[in-house]
Amino acid sequence: MVAPLTGRLAPLGKPLSYVLGALAPRLRHVRNGGRRHEVSIAVRDSRSDPEAARQAVRDLVAEDRAQIVLTMAGTRVLPAVADTCEEVGVPCLSTTFPWQAYVHARGAGPAHRFRWTYHFAWGLDDIAAVFASLWEGIGGRGPVGCLWNDDLQGDLLRHDRYGFAPVTSARGHTLVDLGPYREPAGDFGPQVGRMREHATEVITSAATAADLALFHRQARQAGLRPRLITCSRWLTYPHTHTTPAPDVHAELADARVATLVYWSPDHPYRSSLDGTTCAELARSYRQDTGESWLQPLGLAHALLETAHHALATAGDPADRASVAEALATARLDTIAGPLDWTRGPTPNIALLRLTGGQWHPGPQGPRLAVVTDAGNTGVPLTGELTPAR
Repeated sequence: MVAPLTGRLAPLGKPLSYVLGALAPRLRHVRNGGRRHEVSIAVRDSRSDPEAARQAVRDLVAEDRAQIVLTMAGTRVLPAVADTCEEVGVPCLSTTFPWQAYVHARGAGPAHRFRWTYHFAWGLDDIAAVFASLWEGIGGRGPVGCLWNDDLQGDLLRHDRYGFAPVTSARGHTLVDLGPYREPAGDFGPQVGRMREHATEVITSAATAADLALFHRQARQAGLRPRLITCSRWLTYPHTHTTPAPDVHAELADARVATLVYWSPDHPYRSSLDGTTCAELARSYRQDTGESWLQPLGLAHALLETAHHALATAGDPADRASVAEALATARLDTIAGPLDWTRGPTPNIALLRLTGGQWHPGPQGPRLAVVTDAGNTGVPLTGELTPAR
């Protein structure tokens, strides 16, 4: 396991570390072809840094003789892990990253078939469809202001084939690019000016919590107030979890940000390892850590379920090529939903279904309510979409 135990991604490493500890007793061995194989687990810290992540993979292969490497989180860290696994010839399984970004960050095209590396997540087109349903949930199809950075995420969201435009324009929405910005941002004056110029009352973004709060504050100071902000990436997690700044917390609570939902305690799935439900996993996490559930909790659990499945079904679980082949043909139901690598949008990818949610203020901090089941009608709604006033 390559996990962000320290550094800026460390909050996202907590669910992975928790699930690893909780499932450790069930992962000590695997049965394959009537034989029982002992399993050992080694964890290396990516330190939230691409070069440290590459070295972690090399150490796992050279020192721990890893047969499969698991990882999640990080726009640059995750591709660094996958690329290194491809270079050294060890199976890699990853998640929490739109598949287009996973492919493009590694310098490949959508039809490229990697030999050793596999991924499960959703697509940018899936996010666009969910966000469009949220925009439509407050009525009308006015211009949507796009607050996107000047890095990989922003470039892909703007892409004329893989980005938001093909999905949203087909539904009658007009996207207005407010202009790229460098993270972390120091001033959103130009973007706020374009928001005023184009009379955009809906904003979509993939900003960090701090940057989105700065934009919202400067928009309010200019006499503008978005009726709805949809934001992916860092805002799929509680803003109180990813930054300690009270002013950011207050600003985003006032903004009522909506986001994508890929896992929640109310999702109707069970673990393939022990039958644990989503609600039970979330409840155990809170009881054991004192913290609220995070969406990556379900994906971390599914990551380990899939690795176990690959070792149990491989022609030879001690042979890396056999494990990679098992991943390529894997089909299983997990606590994050059904996964099928034989029907992905591109080789090496299995898709997860999305719904839409909104952060509602609550006595214990922001609560993520599922407010639209567009994309996954099996997930119950737990709140109503509320525009900012």
